[in-house]
Amino acid sequence: MGNVIDGKAVSAKVRKDVAKEVKMLGVKGVQVGLAVVIVGDDPASKIYVNNKKKACEAAGIISREYALPAETTEAELLGLIQQLNADREVNGILVQSPVPPHIDEGLIVEHIDPYKDVDAFHAVNVGKIVIGDYAFLPCTPAGVIELIHSTGTEIAGKHCVVIGRSNIVGKPMAMLLLHNNGTVTICHSKTQNIKEVCRSADILVSAVGRANFVTVDMVKEGAIVIDVGMNRDESGKLCGDVDYGPVSEIASFITPVPGGVGPMTIAMLLKNTVTAARIQNNITGD
Repeated sequence: MGNVIDGKAVSAKVRKDVAKEVKMLGVKGVQVGLAVVIVGDDPASKIYVNNKKKACEAAGIISREYALPAETTEAELLGLIQQLNADREVNGILVQSPVPPHIDEGLIVEHIDPYKDVDAFHAVNVGKIVIGDYAFLPCTPAGVIELIHSTGTEIAGKHCVVIGRSNIVGKPMAMLLLHNNGTVTICHSKTQNIKEVCRSADILVSAVGRANFVTVDMVKEGAIVIDVGMNRDESGKLCGDVDYGPVSEIASFITPVPGGVGPMTIAMLLKNTVTAARIQNNITGD
């Protein structure tokens, strides 16, 4: 049976390192600050924002929450972003997704200062990731890389298959694996022979958002399987993209849902916020 990759344990180490950096920056007179903006009353978003707030407090990061009503106009939200861009006490800005349909989320991201874009969604940061000269990495893909490294596995030379091509996970995930010298294939809804392609993977990352999509016949024996999915099964129970039971029998390492990739996303957000504070204050690593 495969070894379970404990996302909580790996993320705890990242958070501990972040807390040390925050303390060090404090000695230099820099108080790290993150602004989280939420528009509307989406229940899941409220939970995510609350979790981020608690994680910031634990790491010593000042967290500012801006909870705006659903009827907030696009112009009003852009005005707030402009204020936060100019606020020297705010190092990172995060606008919680989703925003109400009358607001263009892409336009909002475009107006965030790239040096405060701790989600790494701005086109400037996306471009830097593509060329390999980046300051920030998208939180979930960066967390996945940390999880793979925690197994002691060398990515270089491995065949890495990513299922999903979203701008948030799939595409940047492929780029990060490529930067680690993996040989990368991206699968999506139009991919032919997807089972055969996935079965050739040494490292399989699923970010397709479909419960139990990855079945045991899609996985090579001894593969590392990373499940980014966060779904509900027929009984309403939280589950990932991977049919965990059977796949865990043949994988060398596998992430559970919950407790795998999820904790890493917030940990990497904190890491990005500290990086932003360093950049804005011209402080290099010690």
